[in-house]
Amino acid sequence: MRLDRLLGIVTVLLQQDQVTAPYLAEKFEVSRRTILRDIDAICMAGIPVVTTRGGRGGISILKGYKLDKRVLTTGELQSILDGLSSLAAVPGTASMERLLHKLAPEQGMVSLQDSLVIDLSSYYGNSLAEKISLLREAIAQRRLVCFDYYGPGGKTHRRIEPYFIAFKWSAWYVLGYCGQREDFRLFKLNRLWNLRVTDELYQPREVPEEQRGLEGWLQSEQTLTALFDPAVEYRLIEDYGPASYEPAEDGRLRLTVSYANRDYIVSWLLGFGELAEVVAPGDLRAEVARRARALAQIYSG
Repeated sequence: MRLDRLLGIVTVLLQQDQVTAPYLAEKFEVSRRTILRDIDAICMAGIPVVTTRGGRGGISILKGYKLDKRVLTTGELQSILDGLSSLAAVPGTASMERLLHKLAPEQGMVSLQDSLVIDLSSYYGNSLAEKISLLREAIAQRRLVCFDYYGPGGKTHRRIEPYFIAFKWSAWYVLGYCGQREDFRLFKLNRLWNLRVTDELYQPREVPEEQRGLEGWLQSEQTLTALFDPAVEYRLIEDYGPASYEPAEDGRLRLTVSYANRDYIVSWLLGFGELAEVVAPGDLRAEVARRARALAQIYSG
């Protein structure tokens, strides 16, 4: 928890001009000696903390640094608190809840508990929170995990070295080194079942820089152009935002977006029924038409 406490101390010092060691000790529930050691560590990290003695003395961040190189704005702090709050819903992360109370300024910010609700369960009951909890445990202990994975090629059994969990584009993922593929792979948690943490330890590998961010895994490869009935504008807003489409000459809405997963985009388009028409690419238009004919044949009887 020391890293959490150091972050909390820096945040308090950025929010207040000057505080005392006893104040910090009480706020973070540690001794005054521990606070002084933490201040030394913060100074070693390159953040200029100044201590002054006397009746009006205390601990503060060097004035020029605070004004010109502020580490966290209130908005940025709110974003961090939002992220921590989402993790606090996962079993075994009670420390995050305590950290929220330590970081939150006493005035000027509403209670996250009252204004933000994040439900990790979705349609999957408690399974998603349980998966995140097990994966966090495996990552901390450097243990291999195994699971059944359902992908476009069908069901496979995987055994991976987990490295980190990420939330991107409304879905949770785990990045791990897959023994079967002998390479790093990204796995979507909603497609991952029968997860088990094994007793087998692994020696951490260096994750290549280009594979640390999700953009490299989820980058778009092709561009879709399609026309939609104005009645489904709300769905275009929800999925891609108002900048993704414009009015067409015939009164419909012309959507232009990039996509990487062909199966997903075909299913998404079919979900609009007769209210959507693919303009380009031609092979995607043909695939949607083929699927539509197959559906018509199934229901024709």
